[in-house]
Amino acid sequence: MLKIQPRLASSKLMSWLSPVIAITLTALVSSAMFVSLGVSPLAAFDVFILQPISDPYNFGELMVKAAPLLLCAIGLALCYRANVWNIGAEGQLLVGAVVASAVAIQAGPSSGFEMLLLTVVAGIVAGMFWAAVPTLLNRVFHTNIILTTIMLNYIGLYTLLWAVHGPLADPQGFGFPESVMFEDAVLLPTIHEEGRATISIVIAILLAILAGVTLFKTRIGFEIRVFGEDHAAARYAGFGGGKIVWLVMLTAGALAGFAGAAEVTGPIGQLIPSVSPGYGYAAIIVAYLGRLNPFGIVFSALFMGTLYMGSDLAQIELGLPTAITYLFQGTLLCFLLACDFFINYRVSIERRVTPKRRQESLEQLKRGSQQGTSDNPTEIETKPQQQGAL
Repeated sequence: MLKIQPRLASSKLMSWLSPVIAITLTALVSSAMFVSLGVSPLAAFDVFILQPISDPYNFGELMVKAAPLLLCAIGLALCYRANVWNIGAEGQLLVGAVVASAVAIQAGPSSGFEMLLLTVVAGIVAGMFWAAVPTLLNRVFHTNIILTTIMLNYIGLYTLLWAVHGPLADPQGFGFPESVMFEDAVLLPTIHEEGRATISIVIAILLAILAGVTLFKTRIGFEIRVFGEDHAAARYAGFGGGKIVWLVMLTAGALAGFAGAAEVTGPIGQLIPSVSPGYGYAAIIVAYLGRLNPFGIVFSALFMGTLYMGSDLAQIELGLPTAITYLFQGTLLCFLLACDFFINYRVSIERRVTPKRRQESLEQLKRGSQQGTSDNPTEIETKPQQQGAL
């Protein structure tokens, strides 16, 4: 039978190599899938990996995909470092986009920079509020954060659908579920004239650096890591558990809300039902692929953005469905978790002891005991004599 035992010490080198191993295994499995679909694996590799970085426009589109992934993944990494299992980045992003859009449509041709700032702040506050709901339920009623954040994702999605079909719908939109196009005053500046990438990717990278420095070089970052590794030790050291949970959840909500606001005020320029193709869920993979390290998450977000961009190109050039991206994500997550499991645990095979084998072992022990006593009769004889002498 199989027996799982924790390893005495986990290899830090293997911990950083496990994403490489997981990506390699995912590539092998994907190659077999492409062959079964009649697509050359080399052609698929070219479309998914090389073409997204082949020219400035495609690279700009990669930045468009990577920015919300990076923002959401930074917040999730902080939560997971504190052992707080926030799965609600998707809902926080969607609600941030809705509230930011409600402010953005109030802008007029004469609006200035303050209107853009107000729009972004509204998205951030909305994301924080959406994260505060499950946090409050957890601290007061001890509810499970995983379940409440997942349920709030669906509430956030239907809030978005209600908004684009109702109060935020374009009156001149002929019934299409979308808001009016936003004024230029509430649109984020682009970083390249020919592309759609905005300064949100620059802000996201700066926030990743700030989060990394905070996590590894400050007292509050130390408290987060200790609380995540051992709650009892954190309490003994006087670290407030409630304070840490509130801090990481509100930070994650703020970053996800900013991601939603940056999407509607950036590459999209309006509120639409497909404002997020699942960035909040994919950010979980990005966070773990980056080893819950904000510096590593920058690279994993770029890699996941490449897959999103490659999926769009694969539709055009290879005729593959967009669902292929979600297949990549799921396969990658499975292999990543499997690698992490074998880094922290070892599996050994033990022969199962059946009742018959147990009886045979007992009989062998009994025969061995009897044989040992018969080979040394003098010991048996001397014991009564010694007792009599005493």
